[in-house]
Amino acid sequence: MDLSTSYLGLKLKNPFIIGASPYCDNLSLCQRLCEAGASALVMHSFFEEQLMAETNAPFVTEENISGDEAAKGLPNYSDYHLNPEHYIRQLKRLTQLVDVPIIASLNGRKLGGWVDYAQRMEDAGAAAIELNLYQLTADPAIPGDEIEADMLQVVRTVAASVQIPVTVKLTPFHSALPHFAARLSENGAAGITLFNRIHQSDIDLVKMEKVTHLRLSEPSDLLLRLRWLSILSPDFPGSLACSGGVHHAADAAKALLVGADIVQVVSAVLKHGPERLAELIAGLEAWMESAGYKRIADFRGRLSHRGSTDAGSLERADYISVLQTWKV
Repeated sequence: MDLSTSYLGLKLKNPFIIGASPYCDNLSLCQRLCEAGASALVMHSFFEEQLMAETNAPFVTEENISGDEAAKGLPNYSDYHLNPEHYIRQLKRLTQLVDVPIIASLNGRKLGGWVDYAQRMEDAGAAAIELNLYQLTADPAIPGDEIEADMLQVVRTVAASVQIPVTVKLTPFHSALPHFAARLSENGAAGITLFNRIHQSDIDLVKMEKVTHLRLSEPSDLLLRLRWLSILSPDFPGSLACSGGVHHAADAAKALLVGADIVQVVSAVLKHGPERLAELIAGLEAWMESAGYKRIADFRGRLSHRGSTDAGSLERADYISVLQTWKV
């Protein structure tokens, strides 16, 4: 059974890679992940705010009047997993230790000195860079097209500064995601990762305050990814990664069927250990054999909107139809 796939121009032995997580801070765990079958590793994010903390750069500007409040909620400099120099050293160690591609993760919002670290990541041996553009804009004076223009500028600048491929990790909150995906490709993005998870606050009714907990993904999170992979895969010229909700081999098969090139796994491995990867790989092989497929290329994208002239109308038809299934 041939599970090999191509992602960002990289030839991978299977479609299972470890997404951005604390795993890459531990060299022995990374070895176990690779022994279990991981075909690539994504390091955890290097944050724009992390570099600002190191250089004592002011977080507050006249344009960001809410920055002071936000700065109070940021981690202390010592709380980040790895400081900037340690991050680069760890990246070098990993590239020397394991025989799978290491993908660095760069996380920020607006153009600034933090993007210069893309070159340092390439020099340290990164096979690619996952550019995480997480932000939640709450200012009613900022229009959506301005936000996307800033994001495109960051992508264009980072992609032009390195020779290795750059993929962009997005949230699903774009009013015209297929158009924005096309613009990302035009500005140098070799791929898109769907999706960044928004960690939302709850309310503690006793303490009367907001509380935020890290919630691992669940299989139900996969559905949103399947929808957009199905829509984007027929037309997007680059690579597509499914991130979030892959806990079982069947989840991976579904993501590949709608057009994903690879699936990123984190929560399932955090819950069950590195050996979970071997189970996922064996499960995908078993499904392929039962379905009569010998290669991933034989079925990748088979259930996407490929061939559809109006995917939006099809999605609306599904929406209307499913509402008619509930009777009282």
